[in-house]
Amino acid sequence: MSSPFFRVEGLTKRFGGLTALNKVSFELRRDQIVGVIGPNGADLTASRPWDVVNLGIAGTFQNARPFRHLPIVANVMVPCLNRRASRRGEWVKRVEARAMDALEFVGISDLALEPASALSQGDLKRLEVARAIASEPELLLLDEPLGGLNPAESELLAKSIKRLHRGGRFGRLHSEGPAVLMIEHKLKELMAIVDRVIVFDHGEIIADGVPAEVVKDPRVIEAYLGTELGSGLAGAHGPA
Repeated sequence: MSSPFFRVEGLTKRFGGLTALNKVSFELRRDQIVGVIGPNGADLTASRPWDVVNLGIAGTFQNARPFRHLPIVANVMVPCLNRRASRRGEWVKRVEARAMDALEFVGISDLALEPASALSQGDLKRLEVARAIASEPELLLLDEPLGGLNPAESELLAKSIKRLHRGGRFGRLHSEGPAVLMIEHKLKELMAIVDRVIVFDHGEIIADGVPAEVVKDPRVIEAYLGTELGSGLAGAHGPA
């Protein structure tokens, strides 16, 4: 078992009268894909990406935010130009090739010259993932990456996330196997991807463990009884 790679201690986050996170603490290991489950509106990935990308952290947004009038490949070239990428010897003459590799990795390289405004919701999600992985992060934060994808697209992207996490070279992209923190409301798909699940309720962690254990936790059942979460977990793992 690897040592902790990323640690959160006593984190509190409020939005008006809503306490999204209340003195939350947890650790991530580099060898883990961790799923996060919580109520809508928790905004668990709220962050300032420009402050953290050069630390090796990248992520996607629940609502895609592309440069809509730029070609798709230009959208992915932007993160390739960050200071961290330039320190690694990657610069303008190679960024287009790396951006194309990222688009190919998520399955939309054939749309590279189309403006981002022409993309479907599902393809916008895949563009978000391509932009995140282009900076070769050590920690990848994914906010509902499967939202808007049909079952076949969801399965393809899920396999890509697991392959990225295992590490390797994908064209001009090199992945050392980033730790992954993933929020997703497609529960069966989430359970098939992650090694560990953290469940939030009212801003606090009520369960943290492998999916097969979390589904049986009485606090999870009580907090989400009758919700999509409760039925989804039961369907994914069957009766206890």
